[in-house]
Formats: sequence, C-alpha cells, structure tokens
Amino acid sequence: MGMPNIRGFKPTARLYRMAILLVVLTVLCLTLWMTTSLFEGGIRNSFSGGISLSNVLGGSGVEQGSTANFSHNVGHLEAARVSYDKPALGERVNGAIVVLVRNSELDGLRKSMRMFEDRFNRRFKYPYILLNDQNFTQEFRDGVASITNNEVRYGMLDDSLWGYSPSVTPEETDVMLERNKHEYLYGGNLSYRFMCRFQSGLFYHHPLVRDLDWYWRLEPDVEYYCDIDYDPFVFMRDNGIKYGFTIAPRENKKTVKSLWYHTREWIKKNTDLLPEKSLVNWVMGTDGNYNMCHFWSNFEIVDLSLYRSEAYESYFNHLDNARGFFYERWGDAPVHSIAASLLLSKSEIHWFEDIGYKHPGNMHCPRDEAMHAKCICDVKKSYTYRSACQTRFARVNNMKKERMTELIGKSEENYRTFNDEDAAVE
Repeated sequence: MGMPNIRGFKPTARLYRMAILLVVLTVLCLTLWMTTSLFEGGIRNSFSGGISLSNVLGGSGVEQGSTANFSHNVGHLEAARVSYDKPALGERVNGAIVVLVRNSELDGLRKSMRMFEDRFNRRFKYPYILLNDQNFTQEFRDGVASITNNEVRYGMLDDSLWGYSPSVTPEETDVMLERNKHEYLYGGNLSYRFMCRFQSGLFYHHPLVRDLDWYWRLEPDVEYYCDIDYDPFVFMRDNGIKYGFTIAPRENKKTVKSLWYHTREWIKKNTDLLPEKSLVNWVMGTDGNYNMCHFWSNFEIVDLSLYRSEAYESYFNHLDNARGFFYERWGDAPVHSIAASLLLSKSEIHWFEDIGYKHPGNMHCPRDEAMHAKCICDVKKSYTYRSACQTRFARVNNMKKERMTELIGKSEENYRTFNDEDAAVE
C-alpha cells in the first residue's frame, strides 16, 4: 500500500525517506523504553524480595528462583540459590541443639547462636536445649530470646549429674587438684572436672535430652563459617552414620596418663560387647597403646543410641570408677573418641569437611573449591589439613576384634593405678 492519494498533494522521494526514518526511530524508542523498565523492575524486585545479608556474607548471592547467574565470581561454580529467610522443606529428626552454658557466658553464646542461626538453624528450626548448674537469669533468657525465634528449653543440673564420681572423695580430689594445677590447663579446676564427667556419660540422661534420638553440641564463643543448606541429622540417619566431627587433634598426654590402661582393662573384660570390626586402630598404634588422637567434641553430631548402648554405658561406668575424671583430667573428647572408635566402623563415623568451624585454639576451613564457595574463611589458617590425626582418619580402615585384642594383650602395661603412691603423676 502506497501513500494516500490526497488532492493537491504530490509526495516526493524525500518525504518517503523521512517517513521511513520516523518509523525506525519510533520502534527504537519503544524497544529502549521496554528494556529499561524491565531491568529497573528486576533490580527493585531483587532488593525488595530479600537478598539477605547472610546470603551476601555467605557467598550465596542470589535469592531462590532468581534467573541471574553470578557464577563467574567463583569460576565454574554456580552460586547457591537458597532462601535463608524461609523454613527448609522436608522432614526433621527427633533432635536438638544442646548447650552447656553459664549465665556469665551470655555474650559468647549469643555470638555462637547468631552465626549458627544464620548458617543453619534459621531455616531448619531445631530447638535449643540450654543446661546450667545454676538457675538461668532473666537477663540471660532475654538475651537468648533476642537472637532466635526457635524454641529454647532451659534445664538445670542436679547433684546426680553435676558432681563427684562415686569412687572419689572431695578431700582426695583437692589434693590431686593442687598437685596438677601447674601441670596443664585446668589442672586445678574442679568445675572443669564436673563438666568433663557430665559431658562424657551423663548429659544424655537429663530429662530434656533423654527422649532425643540425635543431638548437636554447641558451645559459647565458637564460629561457623559456611552456609549449611542441608540437614546433617537427616544426612547421617539416611547414610547409617552415628558420629560426626570436624576437627581431630591430639590430646595432652599428661591429662590422660592412665586412661588407656583402664580402657584396656575394660576391653579384656567385655569383648562380648564389641563389634567384630571397628575403627579402633585410629586411636591405637601398632604397639597396642593410645596415640592421643581424638575428635574435638565441642563440635559433635551424634546418634544418641551410641551413648545409650550397653557397651558405652559399661565403658563409662568403668572409667567413672577408675577416678581419672578427678585425679587426672580425663576429657569427654578422648572418652567419646575412644568409645566411638571401639564401637563403630569407619562408615559410621563422618568428617564434616564442608562445615567450616572454629573453637578457640583450632579452626577448620574447607579447601575443596565447591565447599569453600559457601564459606568465609582462610584455608591457609585451617588446622585440619596439618593434623596428623586427621590424616590418619583418612588413611586407616577397620580392624578386626581378634587383631585388636592380640595387640592389646602384647602391649606394655606401663600405666600405674591410683593405688600407687604417686597416683596420677609419674
């Protein structure tokens, strides 16, 4: 169709060119306007829709459902697309986050809970169980309530859970505390002994804990570096794992001088309670003695059927009667670690390499590229990749019970009992 035939009007070639130019300019303007509107709307939606601060700090960067791709920031990896403001879908286990804490540790606990909430529990909504040997103050409760909207249960420890082993006396304990106070950290600290005994074999009997199937231990003044966008409890349950850890250092030998002696005595009397194979050679050298490796139990995720088993209860009671929690300084970390290694196979123990974590003294930062993309930490400062015990865990395999008892039988029994004149010192 040509130009309209208007009387007295004669179109020229110049007018044709001007009309075509006008149409082209109009189309370009419309296209530019539509593109600008869509872009600005997308930016507004992104910020109003909630790219949370925890996502930015944690490296996730994009709200779930966004079509943007910031993967160039981390090489070939795609940014996590998880909403940390919405509860995670899926089932939960019968578990809780359990904390032993004093009123004076409120600031340290708030710090730990803030990071733990941002990295994991704001989405997964597990309850907290806070335990104390004193009544919690209202100031403490208010301080915790301002950190989390999740359920918090408060419990107090009575004398049956927080006190002396039946085999020791306060008078003898005072003598040993005085003797050991300059030997090692907490050498003269009585409440630390109560804590180690409680964490070793009593915490899971507390009324707030005894009906749980799983627990995750949290402490004041710890740091979580990585977004945890899955449920470790469910992961462990679905994969037949009973014990999870992050850091595995060596124990101070001075604190556990007779622990392996009493462990060997228990093994000899209770081989019927032991599995046919286990990871015992992670904690035992070829000479049949303890190599001081242990899982740092300030972080542990555990299927509580392990601690409630006949074998573990028997082992703990044997140690409790041996008096080492008070006359030496047996910690819950070596006790848990030796027991887990004796009673579990390697497939039932899991290193959570992807969970960046720090407790005063040591830290773990994952070096795997995909894991580290969700973390804010310096791999160069990570202790775990320098740890001989961590390396040993990756290298060793299960040992048969027959071989274990053979090594133990041949090992030197060079530990003294507390009937000796020098008791806990050499």
